[in-house]
Amino acid sequence: MRALLTVAIVVVFLLCVLAMWWGYRNRARRQDAVLPEFPQPPKTPAPDVLEPATGVYVSTTTAASWQDRIAIGDIGFRAAATMHLTGDGVLFDREGADHVWIPAGSVVGARTDRAIAGKVMGKDGLLVVRWRLGEHELDTGFRGDDKDVYADWVDALQRMGGKA
Repeated sequence: MRALLTVAIVVVFLLCVLAMWWGYRNRARRQDAVLPEFPQPPKTPAPDVLEPATGVYVSTTTAASWQDRIAIGDIGFRAAATMHLTGDGVLFDREGADHVWIPAGSVVGARTDRAIAGKVMGKDGLLVVRWRLGEHELDTGFRGDDKDVYADWVDALQRMGGKA
Protein backbone atom coordinates (compact mmCIF):
# COMPACT_ATOMS: atom_id res chain seq x y z
CA MET A 1 0.00 0.00 0.00
CA ARG A 2 2.80 2.41 0.89
CA ALA A 3 4.60 1.74 -2.42
CA LEU A 4 1.37 2.41 -4.34
CA LEU A 5 0.91 5.73 -2.53
CA THR A 6 4.51 6.72 -3.30
CA VAL A 7 4.06 5.90 -6.98
CA ALA A 8 0.81 7.90 -7.07
CA ILE A 9 2.52 10.95 -5.54
CA VAL A 10 5.41 10.72 -8.02
CA VAL A 11 2.96 10.43 -10.93
CA VAL A 12 0.98 13.48 -9.74
CA PHE A 13 4.22 15.44 -9.36
CA LEU A 14 5.36 14.49 -12.88
CA LEU A 15 1.97 15.43 -14.30
CA CYS A 16 2.24 18.86 -12.62
CA VAL A 17 5.72 19.39 -14.09
CA LEU A 18 4.46 18.32 -17.52
CA ALA A 19 1.49 20.72 -17.28
CA MET A 20 3.80 23.63 -16.35
CA TRP A 21 6.12 22.84 -19.27
CA TRP A 22 3.17 22.56 -21.64
CA GLY A 23 1.72 25.88 -20.43
CA TYR A 24 5.06 27.69 -20.79
CA ARG A 25 5.51 26.27 -24.31
CA ASN A 26 2.00 27.35 -25.31
CA ARG A 27 2.62 30.83 -23.86
CA ALA A 28 5.76 31.10 -25.99
CA ARG A 29 3.80 30.08 -29.10
CA ARG A 30 1.06 32.65 -28.45
CA GLN A 31 3.59 35.42 -27.82
CA ASP A 32 5.67 34.44 -30.86
CA ALA A 33 2.59 34.87 -33.06
CA VAL A 34 1.93 38.38 -31.70
CA LEU A 35 5.32 39.93 -30.91
CA PRO A 36 7.79 40.99 -33.59
CA GLU A 37 11.31 39.58 -33.52
CA PHE A 38 13.50 40.89 -30.72
CA PRO A 39 16.17 43.36 -31.89
CA GLN A 40 19.77 42.20 -32.24
CA PRO A 41 22.64 44.25 -30.80
CA PRO A 42 24.79 46.17 -33.27
CA LYS A 43 28.02 44.51 -34.41
CA THR A 44 30.06 47.45 -33.07
CA PRO A 45 28.17 49.17 -30.25
CA ALA A 46 28.82 52.77 -29.31
CA PRO A 47 30.93 53.47 -26.21
CA ASP A 48 29.29 53.15 -22.80
CA VAL A 49 27.59 56.30 -21.51
CA LEU A 50 27.58 55.03 -17.92
CA GLU A 51 29.81 52.61 -16.06
CA PRO A 52 28.44 49.10 -16.81
CA ALA A 53 26.36 47.60 -14.00
CA THR A 54 26.70 43.96 -12.96
CA GLY A 55 23.89 41.92 -11.51
CA VAL A 56 21.11 39.62 -12.64
CA TYR A 57 18.82 40.00 -15.64
CA VAL A 58 15.53 38.90 -14.09
CA SER A 59 12.98 38.83 -16.91
CA THR A 60 11.05 40.74 -19.53
CA THR A 61 7.29 41.09 -19.10
CA THR A 62 4.46 42.90 -20.79
CA ALA A 63 4.02 46.41 -19.38
CA ALA A 64 0.40 45.61 -18.59
CA SER A 65 1.32 42.99 -15.97
CA TRP A 66 4.50 42.54 -13.96
CA GLN A 67 3.77 38.78 -13.88
CA ASP A 68 3.19 38.25 -17.63
CA ARG A 69 6.68 36.94 -18.47
CA ILE A 70 7.81 36.84 -22.09
CA ALA A 71 8.56 33.18 -22.86
CA ILE A 72 9.99 33.43 -26.38
CA GLY A 73 13.41 31.78 -26.73
CA ASP A 74 15.46 32.29 -23.59
CA ILE A 75 14.21 35.86 -22.96
CA GLY A 76 12.23 34.63 -19.95
CA PHE A 77 15.18 32.99 -18.22
CA ARG A 78 17.11 34.68 -15.44
CA ALA A 79 20.88 35.00 -15.94
CA ALA A 80 23.87 36.80 -14.48
CA ALA A 81 24.42 39.85 -16.65
CA THR A 82 26.25 43.08 -17.23
CA MET A 83 24.07 45.98 -18.29
CA HIS A 84 25.58 48.52 -20.69
CA LEU A 85 24.10 51.88 -21.64
CA THR A 86 25.43 53.24 -24.92
CA GLY A 87 24.28 56.01 -27.21
CA ASP A 88 22.65 53.29 -29.31
CA GLY A 89 20.63 51.66 -26.53
CA VAL A 90 20.75 49.25 -23.60
CA LEU A 91 22.52 45.90 -23.75
CA PHE A 92 22.01 43.13 -21.22
CA ASP A 93 25.07 40.95 -21.76
CA ARG A 94 23.79 37.72 -20.21
CA GLU A 95 26.06 34.84 -19.24
CA GLY A 96 25.03 31.57 -20.88
CA ALA A 97 22.08 33.16 -22.70
CA ASP A 98 21.33 35.41 -25.66
CA HIS A 99 21.93 39.12 -25.26
CA VAL A 100 18.91 41.34 -24.78
CA TRP A 101 19.19 44.56 -26.78
CA ILE A 102 16.90 47.56 -26.41
CA PRO A 103 17.53 50.19 -29.11
CA ALA A 104 17.63 53.80 -27.88
CA GLY A 105 14.59 54.72 -29.98
CA SER A 106 12.54 52.00 -28.28
CA VAL A 107 13.18 53.15 -24.70
CA VAL A 108 10.09 54.67 -23.12
CA GLY A 109 11.48 55.23 -19.64
CA ALA A 110 12.84 53.61 -16.50
CA ARG A 111 12.03 53.27 -12.84
CA THR A 112 12.93 51.35 -9.75
CA ASP A 113 10.39 48.82 -8.56
CA ARG A 114 9.93 46.02 -6.10
CA ALA A 115 8.77 43.18 -8.38
CA ILE A 116 8.84 41.66 -11.84
CA ALA A 117 8.12 38.08 -12.88
CA GLY A 118 10.72 35.90 -11.23
CA LYS A 119 11.77 38.29 -8.46
CA VAL A 120 10.11 40.17 -5.62
CA MET A 121 12.33 42.39 -3.49
CA GLY A 122 12.10 45.25 -1.07
CA LYS A 123 11.29 48.79 -2.17
CA ASP A 124 13.34 49.94 -5.18
CA GLY A 125 15.24 46.64 -5.39
CA LEU A 126 14.95 46.34 -9.18
CA LEU A 127 15.80 48.60 -12.10
CA VAL A 128 13.06 48.31 -14.72
CA VAL A 129 13.39 49.58 -18.30
CA ARG A 130 10.13 50.18 -20.17
CA TRP A 131 10.45 49.90 -23.94
CA ARG A 132 8.52 49.31 -27.15
CA LEU A 133 8.71 46.23 -29.32
CA GLY A 134 6.56 47.02 -32.31
CA GLU A 135 3.16 48.05 -30.93
CA HIS A 136 3.79 46.39 -27.56
CA GLU A 137 5.29 47.91 -24.41
CA LEU A 138 7.55 45.65 -22.36
CA ASP A 139 9.35 45.93 -19.03
CA THR A 140 12.80 44.42 -18.55
CA GLY A 141 13.98 43.93 -14.98
CA PHE A 142 17.53 43.95 -13.66
CA ARG A 143 18.73 43.41 -10.08
CA GLY A 144 22.03 45.22 -9.80
CA ASP A 145 24.82 44.31 -7.42
CA ASP A 146 25.11 48.01 -6.51
CA LYS A 147 21.71 49.63 -6.10
CA ASP A 148 23.32 53.02 -5.43
CA VAL A 149 23.75 53.50 -9.20
CA TYR A 150 20.03 53.09 -9.95
CA ALA A 151 19.34 56.84 -9.79
CA ASP A 152 21.99 57.54 -12.46
CA TRP A 153 20.59 54.76 -14.67
CA VAL A 154 16.99 55.93 -14.29
CA ASP A 155 17.99 59.53 -15.15
CA ALA A 156 19.99 58.46 -18.20
CA LEU A 157 17.27 56.09 -19.43
CA GLN A 158 14.55 58.71 -18.88
CA ARG A 159 16.59 61.15 -21.01
CA MET A 160 17.03 58.46 -23.66
CA GLY A 161 13.28 57.90 -23.65
CA GLY A 162 12.65 61.64 -23.85
CA LYS A 163 11.02 61.81 -20.42
CA ALA A 164 13.49 64.09 -18.63
